[in-house]
Amino acid sequence: MIMQNFNWKKLQNGSDIRGIALEGVPDEKVNLTPEIATILGQAFVTWLVQKVHKPAAKLTIAIGRDSRLSGPTLMQAVIAGITSVGSQVYNFEMASTPAMFMSTITPGFDCDGAIMLTASHLPFNRNGLKFFTANGGLQKKDITDILTLAQTNQFDKFSAQGSITKHDFISVYAHQFVTKIRESVNHPDNFEQPLTGLKIVVDAGNGAGGFYVDKVLKPLGADTTGSQFLEPDGTFPNHVPNPEDKKAMQSICQAVIANKADFGIIFDTDVDRSAAVDGVGNELNRNRLIALISAIILQEHPGSTIVTDSITSDGLTQFIEQDLKGIHHRFKRGYKNVIDESIRLNQAGQESWLAIETSGHGALKENYFLDDGAYLVSKLLIELAKSKLENKSLPDLIANLKEPEESAEFRIKIGVDDFKAMGERVIEQLQEFASTQTDWKIVPNNYEGLRISCSGTQESGWFLLRLSLHDPVMPLNIESNVKGGVDRIKTRLLAFFQTRESLDLSTLS
Repeated sequence: MIMQNFNWKKLQNGSDIRGIALEGVPDEKVNLTPEIATILGQAFVTWLVQKVHKPAAKLTIAIGRDSRLSGPTLMQAVIAGITSVGSQVYNFEMASTPAMFMSTITPGFDCDGAIMLTASHLPFNRNGLKFFTANGGLQKKDITDILTLAQTNQFDKFSAQGSITKHDFISVYAHQFVTKIRESVNHPDNFEQPLTGLKIVVDAGNGAGGFYVDKVLKPLGADTTGSQFLEPDGTFPNHVPNPEDKKAMQSICQAVIANKADFGIIFDTDVDRSAAVDGVGNELNRNRLIALISAIILQEHPGSTIVTDSITSDGLTQFIEQDLKGIHHRFKRGYKNVIDESIRLNQAGQESWLAIETSGHGALKENYFLDDGAYLVSKLLIELAKSKLENKSLPDLIANLKEPEESAEFRIKIGVDDFKAMGERVIEQLQEFASTQTDWKIVPNNYEGLRISCSGTQESGWFLLRLSLHDPVMPLNIESNVKGGVDRIKTRLLAFFQTRESLDLSTLS
């Protein structure tokens, strides 16, 4: 029986559940056990019954997992929980997070709900649950409600357990990309295999994204020689499966160069994020990835609004608004925040077809605002194939993107218990300090923290100080268009921060 003082709230990570599933990291005690996972399965069914107004025995719930070592055991535990209260389970085994959502709206499946077992790019000992209905991923409040039900642990057990059926859904999901790419490229000579003649290297980081090679690229005629780390392995022996990780990006860039490939693709563990590499080994991630997909979307939907997170560069704004004639709307960090803001703008009558974070979470209106790394790279591949037909190069689309000379992120730790109040006070004080500096200007319409434009010729850039969503940390992002500019801005800020108490400034000095 679960101990009475188990901290269910600690499992909430925004709109997901995350926990420690394996021993092996000092001072990290397991709190996502099979017993806990079984109760979470029961709680999700109970929550879903109230949402879709169907009895538990009439519900079908899909479940999939990434390559984590704890995945198979936790999956069996969640399935046991779901079937114990009478609901049916479709077991997809290895899957991607976006595929789990698609199972709720794909004809022939139409699952009432879906669960993905993943902790994205976090270390091997972590795992978690992401939940979906046909309306999309659950919101923060929904997760709170499910955890409240789990804590109560009062579930009606059914005498007849729900059935379990295995399905190869990842093949169904992958075929949707094959069809989309064929129809969108509409190759005049080779409709079935529009990627013939293109060498495309994939790095799945030993996560769940290896399917993209055999089930999408090969049927389309691509040469995938040199693709790497496609085998699922929850120890992640080669590099962290994270497009934001320097070592991971270096690895895919080197693979593109070594194999003389036309294009490289890298996925995170559960395939809801991706990045790319051009034919000469240049990274297409962060601002570049946003610029590239924005160029494609604004060709299709001229004048519409691109929603990004708060740390995108001034050069990106200039590119979207001046070169592409779109609108750039910076919002708060957090992929859910960015997606929800794009949905809100559409509801308010402002057309927005793309919500994308610098982390590689990109969601398109045409694809249910689902952040799907495989969908995002499929859009890029369509453009790559079309460019080849026109004897053009894909990076030509972002030739005018002005990139900063330098950029850096520093994480300032706050050493007090009430870190939010302290952080907010520091941001207010910095705003007062900045207003006294003649060459610093507070950027208006800023939705998170404080963004300052630094106009002096020695600095020529900007910085953003914000409060982390969950941790006692203030991330500080600085960009400059001149060599040494980041250091100069940082030095001025350090003089300000040193007058504040309880801040760990070791990263800045």
